[in-house]
Amino acid sequence: MPETAPLRVAVVDYGLGNLYSVKQACRQVGLRAGITSSKNDIRDADAVILPGVGAFGDAMETLHRLDLVGPLKDAAASGRPLIGICLGLQLLMTESFEFGRHAGLDLISGPVVKFEEPADSSGRPLKVPQVGWNGIFRKDGSSGPDPWDRGPLEGLPDGEYMYFVHSFYVKPEDEGLVLSRSGYGNVEFCSSLRKGNVFACQFHPERSGRQGLKVYQNLKSHIQEVREGMKG
Repeated sequence: MPETAPLRVAVVDYGLGNLYSVKQACRQVGLRAGITSSKNDIRDADAVILPGVGAFGDAMETLHRLDLVGPLKDAAASGRPLIGICLGLQLLMTESFEFGRHAGLDLISGPVVKFEEPADSSGRPLKVPQVGWNGIFRKDGSSGPDPWDRGPLEGLPDGEYMYFVHSFYVKPEDEGLVLSRSGYGNVEFCSSLRKGNVFACQFHPERSGRQGLKVYQNLKSHIQEVREGMKG
């Protein structure tokens, strides 16, 4: 039997983010990841990861300068998995209000907004950005099949801790896209979402230990399934 080609992942390099950690996490679960700003690499990959830490406006300016906006939208439209991490999640949204107002990729309708005076249960203000471990929870009152089944969060317990670093969060217009919610003091926010082949999370699974690596293992299974489906 012919040897199966490795699953190729394009980790988008636009100058912001810990790309090496993402690449290493991919390698640990058997994905062949390449850090790239090449349109051809993005087009030819089985999946695309858009990571990032930094300012939204700077990121979008660089994506336009590198002529990567079109290829990222094409990747989403192609049915191949597109994964956004931290700033990468925010870039998928319609717009951000970080240091002004900036248009995003608009693959997910809704804004990116700042934590406004988060406080603990005693009313003491919390520091912004949020830096550290926080739980991710299924939406309350959901009925029917578990939305985490057969997806990137499959097998994770409700309330699992993941690592966060952010001052802004996303507010999807369609609540049905929200996979998990988290709380920072008195602020509840969307910590992951999914729209078809697009999955994105505010936390850093590559910095979240064994359970974060489980997210990458689930993504590998999904990427494999999509590739086989496209061949069929």
